[in-house]
Amino acid sequence: MHIEPGIVEGGKMALGYATAAGSLTLTAKMALDTVKKDGALSLMGRSVIATALVFSFFEVLPHHPVGVSEVHMIMGSTLFLLFGLAPTAIGLVLGLLIQGLFFAPFDLPQYGINVTTLLVPLFAMAMLAKRIIPQNVAYKDIKYRQALALSTAYQGGIVSWVAFWALYGQGFGAENLASVATFGAAYMTVILLEPLVDLAVLAGAKTLHRFKDSGLFEKRLHTAA
Repeated sequence: MHIEPGIVEGGKMALGYATAAGSLTLTAKMALDTVKKDGALSLMGRSVIATALVFSFFEVLPHHPVGVSEVHMIMGSTLFLLFGLAPTAIGLVLGLLIQGLFFAPFDLPQYGINVTTLLVPLFAMAMLAKRIIPQNVAYKDIKYRQALALSTAYQGGIVSWVAFWALYGQGFGAENLASVATFGAAYMTVILLEPLVDLAVLAGAKTLHRFKDSGLFEKRLHTAA
């Protein structure tokens, strides 16, 4: 999901800064709401864990340049189900920033573009979760079709944003369209794999029931709303 350097250049970069500013503002608002609901320590603890996991997803798990971007196992839906919306958003923001500062400085000019690509699909996926997961169902008890819907929404959102940035930056030439299509096709493997990872992680979460009041996990993970 990292837009390759040179895809968006010059004055067009301003749009990435604007969308990132909006996404980060919304993240800050959600963080304040989470502090009011769960407390600052809970938000901080979950955000630190999410950040560490995001960084490891970017640097440790396999990732390959394909077309206009890279294919990553970001596990956005997994993080959301475990830690909640605000900690996951903070983890994505900080994990991406740490990677750029210490391991991929060439990605820093595209930070606004890349953070938008990660956050906006997360917000959309959270809205979808409210619609497809009944209030009387804890996240640990969701079904495969629900996990698939969340993963498809998140990863599909990433593909859509990458395609937007590529077409915005480089136009609708045949070569660019082919690169976008190649990237989208490669990301289908992530969409198919992530729901299985979600269910495996949630199955493991059932054994951690004793930690349901620790503040280290989203309350909805173990307890229905």
